[in-house]
Order: sequence, then structure tokens, then C-alpha cells
Amino acid sequence: MIHKNMFKMASVALSASLLFACSNTDLEETAEASSPAQEIVQSEIDSVLTYTAGDEYEEIENAETIELSGTEADYASSAAVLFEEGTLTIKAGGTYVLSGSLDGQVVIDSEDDNPVRLVLDGVSIQSSESSAIFVEKAERAIISLEEGSENRVADAANYSDTDDSDEPNAAIFSKSDLTINGTGQLVVEGNYNNGIASKDSLKITGGELTIFAVDDALMGRDLVAVKDGSITIETGDDGIKTTNDEENTGTIALEGGTYSIVAGGDGIQSSADAYITGGDYAITSGGGSPETVKTNSPGPSQGTATTTEDTDDTSGKGLKTEGALSVTGGSFTVDSADDAVHSNGDVAISGGEWNLSTGEDGIHADQMMVLDAGTFDIAKSYEALEAAQLSINGGEYTLWASDDGINVSNGTATAEMPAAEEEATTAAASEEPLLTITDGLLSIDAGGDGLDANGSINMTGGTVLVNGPVTDMEGSIDYDNTFTQDGGLLIAAGSSGMVQSTSEDSSQAAVVMTFPDIQEAGTLTHLEDSAGNTVASFAPQKDYQAIYISSPDLQVGSSYTLSVGGSSTGEETEGLFTGGSYEGGTELLSFVQEETATWLNEEGITEAAPEHAGGGAGGAGAGGDRQGGPPQGVNPMEQLDEETALQAEEILAQLEAGTLTEEQAQAAMAELGIEVPMRPAEDTVPAQ
Repeated sequence: MIHKNMFKMASVALSASLLFACSNTDLEETAEASSPAQEIVQSEIDSVLTYTAGDEYEEIENAETIELSGTEADYASSAAVLFEEGTLTIKAGGTYVLSGSLDGQVVIDSEDDNPVRLVLDGVSIQSSESSAIFVEKAERAIISLEEGSENRVADAANYSDTDDSDEPNAAIFSKSDLTINGTGQLVVEGNYNNGIASKDSLKITGGELTIFAVDDALMGRDLVAVKDGSITIETGDDGIKTTNDEENTGTIALEGGTYSIVAGGDGIQSSADAYITGGDYAITSGGGSPETVKTNSPGPSQGTATTTEDTDDTSGKGLKTEGALSVTGGSFTVDSADDAVHSNGDVAISGGEWNLSTGEDGIHADQMMVLDAGTFDIAKSYEALEAAQLSINGGEYTLWASDDGINVSNGTATAEMPAAEEEATTAAASEEPLLTITDGLLSIDAGGDGLDANGSINMTGGTVLVNGPVTDMEGSIDYDNTFTQDGGLLIAAGSSGMVQSTSEDSSQAAVVMTFPDIQEAGTLTHLEDSAGNTVASFAPQKDYQAIYISSPDLQVGSSYTLSVGGSSTGEETEGLFTGGSYEGGTELLSFVQEETATWLNEEGITEAAPEHAGGGAGGAGAGGDRQGGPPQGVNPMEQLDEETALQAEEILAQLEAGTLTEEQAQAAMAELGIEVPMRPAEDTVPAQ
């Protein structure tokens, strides 16, 4: 579902609409003046969710006691209860304490406007024909799990009374609002379809729930809200989900609790927005991430990355929303076949610990993504972070991707897309894809482009370290329009074939060094000023032949020395050394930073390819020994006619599949008039 107000979602220190309405120069000032993220998200939760009397566990008063024994039930004759042929029917509001076992069904069919509360105090209900607990009619229903109690409900594998609308369809099924509370245990076996389902809202404020379901485990049409409790799920399809696709309904709000979810489909899926402010989440979805991750990069696979194909249309995402996803805290361990975190709208994260492994994207937003705080370890992904517009304003990130580390792209609507997804894609396409970095520490290991913008990049702060790619058809920095750097430290090491620098209007100086030979992973590149002060000392995690360095310590008009190899006694963080002393390296050259962007090779200052002479932006030909090269930010494949492009794509596919060597692919490309620099044959990609 796409909201009419597409910029509704609160960002991680400001609303997403406010963020992306601002100019780049106003971004930091706006963020500093904004309300705390927690207050914004809590306000959004309060607008869709209200906890009322009875939602929290209350002491038992004025209760009817019902003792179950197989096919019989013992209760006071004055109670508003009917029992016939194994079906216990509750006809009026009030509190009912159930214990014992029942081979049958409990039905709530209340004839008044008072809530019906079932207290499960050591009960086992097994239905052979339908749902175990069925709320047909009630002002609202409450299931309380008595302290110390162990309870179990299970439905039939095949229902005898299911109507055309397929209702009921869960072991616990409610047509009214349903709340579960208490501290006892409840095991739910959904043998027919779902585990626990409500046609209205489903709230959980406590209890130890274990749910097995052949389809979905926990489902609320209009709302699923969890405040506390322990929830263990094993399900054939989705773990927790809402289904109402009308605006302002179908929300998921998780404010606490402990979750262990193993889902054949999505772990958590919202048909609208989802808000998470706390909780511990362990999610395995779609069978978990594959041993190898697909890659579109030509040349050798990065680490264990190989091309894979989807075998079906089942969604296996960890966290998925049709609307906006906003998270301010929590601990998340996600192992997913599809995206670990996915929104068809916006994503805003301002905290939490994230450990993600996926066969697709680590965190994906069709529209806007705002990341303000948190620790993010994406150990396995196709693309680690992807959105139409992405702003990183804080946090710590360790990102591994078989393709692009960070990608901003507005996508392309296709005839096969669902209507809502096409609407989101079309709306996103109206804005230039933009990557903004104002703060944070990012370490990126990319098989494809490190930072990839099908638009522009703006960096004003933070520390970004890029390792890779190792193949010359990709670049550690890749952008189509502009890249302005006005602050922060950015070091990007990778192949030399498609290396880029910043745009000419950047205020912060940068150097791009192209080495005559490939440097082995772990080899230090050290840059210092004429007084011996370190500007940057970095040991990339992968082989590299070109390195981009931009630091506030680089000044136009000052002298610098660049060395390679050696060691540093400084403190090391993700290959970056700070403090200490540098020794034992080989001094390659000394130079004066004459321009904002200075291009270097082993002979000294050189120039980018002729197309870049006036702009200070880089591309192929940075070493100065190649003539020509593609214009700034342009993929040479895009400059070919359709027939030649198809032939080139086939050559690259054969290269990736291993049916052609790099030398054979290079020769085949040359026959098409395409110059493709390749790594020397004796060089190999180190294992991860």
C-alpha cells in the first residue's frame, strides 16, 4: 500500500519529508533542530494504537470456573455457557477460567456489549473439525495466560464447517479485536492454515507463545501490536503479518518482546506501516540466505558470490512493509533468502543492533531511506543498502555485498509490477537518486561498485572506507551526475578501470592514485604532509590498483608524500590506522596538491582522460597512459548500439559463468571495438 502522503514517515531525527525537501546545504542544520526520533515514532504509534483496560493482565475477579474433561465440561448452571456435542459456547461478557482438556471447541458468541475474557489455567483444547478457539461475536476478546500455567490449543488438519470465505482458518480465530496477556505458556498448533488470526486487531502484552502453523503464525487484519512477551514461531509462510491494505490500517507496532521466527515466507510483513521501538528478533525467512550470493559483476566472483536464480515467487524477506518502516531500537539477527529489511515505501532507522545475512539486499527502500544511528553488520548480501534516496547521518556499518555496497536508484516501472509497487517506483523516479552522507563510520566490501549512484552523491561528514571491486568493469565510486564532497574522510580502493573522483565543485581536496601493479590485500597506502603528519594510512581488505583519498587534512597548495607497504603502530579500525607512526614503506612520489582533485601515477601528477580535463571528475584512463575513456559516470556498455550491447552482454555472461577466460573475453570484446582492461591472469581474488 502506498499512502497518499508519501512522505508521512518519521525519519530518524526528523521526518523523511522534511529531510528530502531540504537542500543539501541545509541538511545538517535541519537534522540538529528536529525532534528526537523516539518521540516522533511514539507519536505515530499512538495515532493508530491505544491500550485500554483489560489489555494488560488483571487479577481474576468474579470469574466463572469451567473444568474440562475430554468430551465433558463442568461449570455452574448459572453461567452464560452452553455445552453440546463437544462445543463449549460462551454467550455473555465476563471472565471465564478454563482448565483441563477438551476434545472439541470453545466458541465465544456473546449477546451483550461487554468484553469476554478467557483465562487459560492449564488447559488443552484439541479440535478435530475446526478452530480450537473461535470468537464468533464479542465486543472484544481477551485470552489471559495464568502465571505458571502450561496451555495448548490445536485445530483440525481439515475443517468441516469452513464457508466460502474460508473462515475460520486458524487454531485461534477471532472476528473481533483480540488481546493476549499474562505470564503463562501457550502452545498453538495451526494444522489447517494459520496459528492465531484476528479479523480486527491483535494485541499481545505478555505470555510465552509457541506457534506452529502450516501457513501464517500471527495475523491481524487491521493491527498487530506487541508490547511484551516471548514469541517462538515456526511457520510455512509468514511469521507475523497484517492484511488490511486500506490507508492508515494494517499497521504493525512492536514495542518490546523476544522473537524467534522461522518462516517459509516473510518473517514480519505489514500491509501498511510498521513501527519497532524495541525487542530482540531472531528471524530466518525463506529458508535463510544461500551459501552463495548472486552477482552481476563481470569477472571472478567476490568471496563465495556466484550467480543464482529464483526458483519460485515466494517472498522470503526478514522484515517487509508495504508502507513505511520506522525503527528506533531493538536487536535484529536476520538470515533471509530475500531482502533482510524491505519497504515498498520509506525506511527510517535511528538505532538498534543489526546482524543481517541475505541472498538479496540487506536493507532496501523503494523510496527513501534515512539511517541516523545503530550498528549494522551486513555479512552477506547482493546489495547491502539500496534506495531511491538514501541519507546516512550516523551509525557504524560493516557491509559485504556481492554487487554494489550502497546503491541509489529510482528503478523502472514495468508492466509486470504490482500496482502499488509500480506507483512507488513511478513516484521515486520523479526525484533524482541521491546518496547523502553526513556522519557515521562505514566499511564496505563490494564485488561491484562500492558507492553507486544513478544520480548524485553528497558527502559532508563521516568516515567511509571502500574495499573493491577487483574487476575493471566496476568502480569503487560510481555516479552518473555529480559527487560533491565538502567534509568527512573517504578512502576508496579498488580496480583502476572505472575509477572516479569528485566533481569540480567539491570544496574538499582529493587525490586519486593509480599504481603500475596490483597491490595485494592488506598493503598499506600511506599519505602524509611535508611535516610528516599522517593524512591517511589505510590497508584495503582486497587487492587494489587505484585508491581515492579525500580528507579535511588535504589542502590545495600544500606538499604531500605517498608511500606504499610498510606498517603502522597506530590504532586500526577496519584497515584505517590513526595515531602512531608509519615506517618501512616504499616512497612512491612527492607532489603538490595543485587542484582540488589531483590525479597521480608512479611518475607523479597526471591527468584524467581528456573528457575530464575541466571537471576534476574521474573515469577510466586515470593513469594518464590511456587516451579517451567514457564520460564522467557513464557505463561504456550504455554507449553501444543494441546489437553490439547484446553481444557484449553474452561475452560477460560467459566470463562470469567461467566458460571464457579473462584473456578470451578481453579479445572478444576487442573484436567488438570495446577496450576492457582485465586483471593479469596470475592474479586471483582472495577468499573472504
